[in-house]
Amino acid sequence: MTTMGEIDMKRRHWQVGTILVIGILVLTTAVCARQDQTPPPKDQTPPSKKETTPSPNNRITIEVTGGDSNKPIENASVYVKTVEEHLIKDKKFEVNVKTNPQGVAHVPDSPLGRVLVQIVADGWKPYGHWYDITDPKQVIKIHLERPPKWY
Repeated sequence: MTTMGEIDMKRRHWQVGTILVIGILVLTTAVCARQDQTPPPKDQTPPSKKETTPSPNNRITIEVTGGDSNKPIENASVYVKTVEEHLIKDKKFEVNVKTNPQGVAHVPDSPLGRVLVQIVADGWKPYGHWYDITDPKQVIKIHLERPPKWY
């Protein structure tokens, strides 16, 4: 059986341990908050969001041709995707457009940087490739191949 003195001692140890843990948490929080308040060095400039955010003037043109005669491919689905990585949540940009009878698709408000361009058209081999978009009015020429014949 435990006596009243042993119960008081256990309670005292528990209280001291709890106070110690709370003190460590408060100290850690204060140190982290202090580090967040320090200004960045003056020689470093924050990265410009102008390069990655879409602008109304950005319009990528994608020209899709296929076969030996380089004929334009009409009604091909063009998918343009990009991911801007962040610590908490990634920012995604995705758009689907179709080519016109001349085989041209215009992607409005496209961001600059690395984008994935995928093309899917009936009777043609699917296409996908990463491109670095540096010019807001860049033209990308894509040539599709016929799929292999199955016997």
